[in-house]
Amino acid sequence: MPKHLTPAQSEQYAHDGFTGPVPVLTADEARSFRDELEAYERSAGKVIGFPEKSKSYLLFGWADAIVHHPRVLDAVEDVIGPNILAYHTTLWVKEAHAEMFTLWHQDDAYFFLDPAEQVTAWVALSDASVQAGCMRMIPGSHREGLAEHTDSPSRGNIIRRGRAIHDRFDDSDGVLVPLRAGEMSLHNTHTIHSSGANKSDDRRIGLGISYIPTRVCSRVETRSSALLVRGVDEYRHFHPEERLRQPLSAEARAQHARAYDFYMKSAKIPEGA
Repeated sequence: MPKHLTPAQSEQYAHDGFTGPVPVLTADEARSFRDELEAYERSAGKVIGFPEKSKSYLLFGWADAIVHHPRVLDAVEDVIGPNILAYHTTLWVKEAHAEMFTLWHQDDAYFFLDPAEQVTAWVALSDASVQAGCMRMIPGSHREGLAEHTDSPSRGNIIRRGRAIHDRFDDSDGVLVPLRAGEMSLHNTHTIHSSGANKSDDRRIGLGISYIPTRVCSRVETRSSALLVRGVDEYRHFHPEERLRQPLSAEARAQHARAYDFYMKSAKIPEGA
């Protein structure tokens, strides 16, 4: 029996390559984590950006708590087994009424992992409604393998590099996966997905967590780093990260800088992209 997913959700993930909504955070937790994020933004005097948006669990207590949350990990374990690494995270923020979007793509086009067993847990800290620009998924696309992607940076694309699948799908294709604050979706690394603009009156905030079983390794020569969040790592395919001790400390910032550099090089992302 699954630890957190329902049998229907487990079946949907296997058949369609995604499932959601999956309840993981309480209303109080979602509100508290969002409050912590926005308190940091106020103290910094700006909306959070890169590099802090990447691998945020190495800097912020709220992100560390989400990445290690038992209900999140139980659902992920239902999909990839008990030995789990957090490979990467990205905080996805669309401001209210912002014309920000995500082009059709697969996560594997950015991560270069083998075997292709990475699962993205997208945890909503605010409502990701249809109006707010929730994700669209192409059911069954995970069974087709990696599709051809080309780099085409464009104004408004929330993914800086703009690597995407062009001229194959339009804005009405796929299945909408709306989430309320505290819910998450799961999707396979080969599931083709996109998202539209936020036309709501609130920010759309979600933490995308890329989890992998410890047996997974990189297809590129440059190793990235990863954090063991459950089970044991008998393989040591990645530079090991240490769990956050003191948010935003000098130690945390140094580890984050190293990990971010590893990721940028392994993902072949040019400086400034």
